[in-house]
Amino acid sequence: MSTSLTPATPDAPSSAKMARKVAGASFLGTALESYDFYVFGTAAALILNRIFFPDVDPLTGTLLSFLTLGMGFVARPLGAILFGHIGDRVGRKTSLIGTIVLMGVATGAVGLLPDYNTIGVWAPLLLVLLRLLQGLAVGGEWGGSILIATEHAAPRKRALYAAIPQIGSPVGTIMVTGIFLLLAQVSDEAMEAGVWRIPFLLAFPFMGIALYMRLAIDETPVFKGVAKAHQVIRVPVLEVLRTQWLALLVAASAALLGIGSYFLMTTYTQSYGITELGLSQSTVLNAALVGSVLQLATIPAFGFLANRIGSARMVLAGAVATLLISFPLYFIISKANEPVYILTILIGGIAPTAAWAALGGLMADLFPARTGFTAMSLAYSFAGILSGFTPSITAWFGIQTDGAWWHPGVVLAAMSLITIAGALLSRRMTPRNTADLPSSEVSAPA
Repeated sequence: MSTSLTPATPDAPSSAKMARKVAGASFLGTALESYDFYVFGTAAALILNRIFFPDVDPLTGTLLSFLTLGMGFVARPLGAILFGHIGDRVGRKTSLIGTIVLMGVATGAVGLLPDYNTIGVWAPLLLVLLRLLQGLAVGGEWGGSILIATEHAAPRKRALYAAIPQIGSPVGTIMVTGIFLLLAQVSDEAMEAGVWRIPFLLAFPFMGIALYMRLAIDETPVFKGVAKAHQVIRVPVLEVLRTQWLALLVAASAALLGIGSYFLMTTYTQSYGITELGLSQSTVLNAALVGSVLQLATIPAFGFLANRIGSARMVLAGAVATLLISFPLYFIISKANEPVYILTILIGGIAPTAAWAALGGLMADLFPARTGFTAMSLAYSFAGILSGFTPSITAWFGIQTDGAWWHPGVVLAAMSLITIAGALLSRRMTPRNTADLPSSEVSAPA
């Protein structure tokens, strides 16, 4: 899978201060990107079916909302190619400025969109278009954020710095859930009349904050080294598909649980809790909120642990643990009252978080710097396509099994098995198993 190119020598390594500044900017950008993307997922479960699909029964409307949610994932590979091309040829910083602007504009525009009662079928069509633009942005955002953080970090801290942008995911969820909890206090009539637009419109000021942070950081010394050594690839995506296709599949497999478990355990399970268990909207939102707050501690903890045992081993451990709890988790949920539901979601989210926290480090170890942006973004996007349709697939499977309590457990177990295979293969493919070396055995830059 390798080419004859000689590895580039990075420019002088970043100072510790700049590395922390970049990690902070990556975290903030990922948090705001996660907010923008997850606000759509939460709204799809709670309100969008009534706004954009009012002429169908509630169950079908929810299914259509979930399908619209999944369309954002279909566009991710195109975003990975577009922004990966910019990131691997022009620079990581330039590409990440583009992703955050596109995401903010697309999300904010949803809040300005007329509803079905105003413009008819054009409303859901425009909604799908904006969701596709979100997908384009996310296609380049995640891989770029991980890459720019790790390429500024000292080698002995790569796994930890790769986990820092991952904290943005629960922060985005906390922001979304907190806002929807506040909005849950208003009447359904007020929500449908326009209050639902507020979470989307907040994307505009959030975009301004993230843009300010990203304009203030430096390009990575690793990319500067690639450019100085004249190793910039003319068409990065062709290089990745020609020489790194197996690593691409392995990375996508390793990513499936970390991405898909969110949309299963939050988006789908929220809808399941309301429609099937009769739980209140506040209960399912509180469960997501408390679980996300817990991740503020567990993600950096798993990042520190990945720094010691290796990112691939951490992903593997998280996937094995998730496999073991898949069916007990949903058996308990199927019989849960409100306190038990919240506690189960809280505890059940810990194991997939381990796989999520170490995912960036695993991918950063698999791909060379000259195509790293494109390769990581593509792998994440491929995993995201299946993950994005997890709620609709699970809803369909629930219909086929007549709502059997175990139907979400089957989906969670299947994702765990695929991620286990990806983590095992990634350990074998990473040169010298660098991902599994303790931090003391990896030399820091001079």
